[in-house]
Amino acid sequence: MTGTTGWASFAGRVATDAVECVDVLEHPERLETGTWFVVADFEGRARAWRFAQVHDAGTAPRGAATAAWHGPASDTWTTSMDQAAYEAAVARVREYVREGEVYQANICRVLSAPLPGGVGGSTASAEPDARALAARLAAGNPAPHAAAVHVPAASGLDPVWVVSASPELYLSLADGPDGPVVESGPIKGTARTPDGLTDKDRAENVMITDLVRNDLQTVCRPGTVEVTSLLAVEAHPGLVHLVSRVRGVLADDVVRPGELWRRLLAGTFPPGSVSGAPKSSALRIIRELEPAPRGPYCGAVGWVDGGRASLAVGIRTFWWADGVLRFGTGAGITWGSDPTAEWHETELKAERLVALASS
Repeated sequence: MTGTTGWASFAGRVATDAVECVDVLEHPERLETGTWFVVADFEGRARAWRFAQVHDAGTAPRGAATAAWHGPASDTWTTSMDQAAYEAAVARVREYVREGEVYQANICRVLSAPLPGGVGGSTASAEPDARALAARLAAGNPAPHAAAVHVPAASGLDPVWVVSASPELYLSLADGPDGPVVESGPIKGTARTPDGLTDKDRAENVMITDLVRNDLQTVCRPGTVEVTSLLAVEAHPGLVHLVSRVRGVLADDVVRPGELWRRLLAGTFPPGSVSGAPKSSALRIIRELEPAPRGPYCGAVGWVDGGRASLAVGIRTFWWADGVLRFGTGAGITWGSDPTAEWHETELKAERLVALASS
């Protein structure tokens, strides 16, 4: 049980007993010592929690058995944009492409369903049990960057409730022979099977990979940024993605004390794959066309441990607050987009996970 002290899991680490929360944008230097679990909202708020106990998943204490998850009824989900509204937004993005304002913009909608606190596997904090949903997703939709961070309001700290089955790497940070290496794995292109991937998917992936390469060049040594993999097909439960990899060696001025996370976030956030290109134009269009905030969906979730880090793009992500469970889904829109096909892509990305989270 999560209880009132909090619980987090990501990239082979499990943490319990939250003891501190910091605003990452106000105090980025705090992330340079100790282990922190991070949740950054797409709109810019970024917080990190430090836990008293952090273990490798294989050595974590067993603790109590995970409760069964009981989610909202499947017919109670609503969407921030119905099909007509979403297709109209796609058509508007295509107009912006024709006018030269943007090459690609990611347009998302937010699904929501009532889920009062104390159900979904109740905890001592009277909030749904994030661990129970994380276990349900791990069994039914295993993901390479699955994550969960739950710090209840009863902990006395800034609360958070996020459970993600993300397939996408936002940033990893590790030591390399020439200095700290940062890597990103943008996803663009989704279909049920490899045969369903189109030229539009491939062009979109190349476009976003180039954007991510440019982002990393703002924080890396000149000449070190490289695309190590382009247009690889990855299979995930119920669908396939096109995935590329970009990496570089961090510049000396970025790794100076107090600078690392301020510079990394300023140079790369929000992730390019869930915003668009050029990023500034895409963000303006997103603000115009999306009626609901994304929150942690399309933001980032993961851990930071001194000079190491692993952060996922917050896609395939549930978040809970004020008695409502939410889930985001979206698609990248280009001139080659068909509005109805893009709507169906958002349905494809949501159908398996929303079914798992529903009663």
